[in-house]
Amino acid sequence: MGVELTALHWIYVGFIVLIIGFMVKRRDTSLICIVGIFTLAIVATSSVTSSIIGIFNSFIFAITELMSTILIISIIVSMSHVLTKTGINDAMVAPFTKFMKNPTISFWIIGILMMVISWFFWPSPAVALLGAVLLPAALRAGLPALGVAIAMNLFGHGIALSSDFIIQAAPKLTADAASIPVGDVISASIPLVITMGVVTTVSAFIFLKRDMKRGVLTLGENKEIIQDPAMNEHLLTTKQKHFFAILIPIAFLIDVIAMFLLKLQGGDATALIGGTAVFILLILSVVAHKQQGLEKTTTYLIQGFQFGFKVFGPVIPIAAFFYLGDSGFAQIIGDHLPKTSHGIVNDLGVALAAAVPLTREIAALTLTGIGAITGLDGSGFSGISLAGSVANLFGTAIGDGTATLTALGQISAIWVGGGTLIPWALIPAAAICNVSPFELARRNLLPVIIGLVVTTIVAMFLI
Repeated sequence: MGVELTALHWIYVGFIVLIIGFMVKRRDTSLICIVGIFTLAIVATSSVTSSIIGIFNSFIFAITELMSTILIISIIVSMSHVLTKTGINDAMVAPFTKFMKNPTISFWIIGILMMVISWFFWPSPAVALLGAVLLPAALRAGLPALGVAIAMNLFGHGIALSSDFIIQAAPKLTADAASIPVGDVISASIPLVITMGVVTTVSAFIFLKRDMKRGVLTLGENKEIIQDPAMNEHLLTTKQKHFFAILIPIAFLIDVIAMFLLKLQGGDATALIGGTAVFILLILSVVAHKQQGLEKTTTYLIQGFQFGFKVFGPVIPIAAFFYLGDSGFAQIIGDHLPKTSHGIVNDLGVALAAAVPLTREIAALTLTGIGAITGLDGSGFSGISLAGSVANLFGTAIGDGTATLTALGQISAIWVGGGTLIPWALIPAAAICNVSPFELARRNLLPVIIGLVVTTIVAMFLI
């Protein structure tokens, strides 16, 4: 079936190339995306006024689409602040430190705990929740601080953030850009996440043990951290801390069970976790701060929203541009595409299939490459809309595999840019472990590359 490609299609392609080029140069792409929105609008409407309005409306559209994601992350971070302040996080994690008897056990306990907690709290807050308690215990067990940072980083900013099964911020962005349901992306990502996670963490652990045997890694300057610091205020009694340390995981476990039993996905699953977090935040604020509970609740919410919009501020203009590749075009700019059009990206996919004989191998390699390139800005999230859009394009061209390609692009982008390879994205884990983010990035480089290669090969067989 033939499609009619217009100037709008070629302008969209041109700006995608520009965006990739700027990302390779490690430059911000927000300005390019805004210019792209304006250019598409003015070519479509021939009206400067309508085009300027289109820029603002595209932001509204993007914020509306992303609001549930921004909101859940903000609320989760708000809750993590009160958990840290009251010391409940210490009580939640402390039992696991008893099992940290040697470097090997410590590495895997820290990693698995970080992964699980990051699924519910997101990695950056999880680093703060876990680091202060687990680092001293790991050092006592003989695991160097750099080993702690590697474990927290790969399991949190790698496995948990790239999969994002619970909060579903990442799959929401990529699924929207690829015009497929969130559930499809999550299902397709499971074998790829497992492959990437196992290969990368095992590789990193092998290299870590090798260097420890050679005496390259020691406790060094982190010996003074071995004594646990008092990190929280005395707002709750010991009994209250232990009570809430048991209650909170149970509450979220019930949420997960409800998701499976009631088949909740996407927005409903996010809302369930978010509502639970709100109740926990309110209860803890009132119990811990008593008469000041009302005011402290607002303070925690403000801190959470500051974090949420700081993370997603750069994402909004980028997402706004890529929403134009699908149904967002008609809602933002108007019905200016050909009558036979199924959206800019779908049209380009059909045209590409007719012009170039794509294979699943080429498609998988391209998505991994695009994901890695988009992650070079150190955000991880700013480029996954592009990965989703290209996955839709290639999936349409080869006739299948859109969900797998979308998941592959998401995993590649977040593993590179979400906080495992780009030094300035590694700062949370590096800072709390008192290690160099550049050294941490160097240590992660080879394991992550090995993981991406193996995961890409697996994806080729799944498409």
